[in-house]
Amino acid sequence: MFTIYIEELKTDAIIGILDFERKKPQPIVAQCVISYEKIGEKFVDYAKVSHLIEKMLKESQYLLIEDALDEIINEIKKRFSCIKIIKLKLSKPKILTNCTVSVEKTRKY
Repeated sequence: MFTIYIEELKTDAIIGILDFERKKPQPIVAQCVISYEKIGEKFVDYAKVSHLIEKMLKESQYLLIEDALDEIINEIKKRFSCIKIIKLKLSKPKILTNCTVSVEKTRKY
């Protein structure tokens, strides 16, 4: 089994339920760990995964981080069937003044 690490992927996105979060994109940091079996020509293209995460965060407006995690993980798995485990963590480094808030989801197939 192989494991890909995508670390510190930074973009701006609208994620949140508070009024000010809905008006202006805020910084989001993504971390992704994918374990997969390379079978023949099937593998996970980390550049495509990185681009997909960034594109979905920029183009969609999510109410909850959990909603973003579910949608992004589902799309990654749909494109790369050889994935066995995917862990995605999204962080909001500037939502609170004294800490970074993150939510992580792991899905096994």
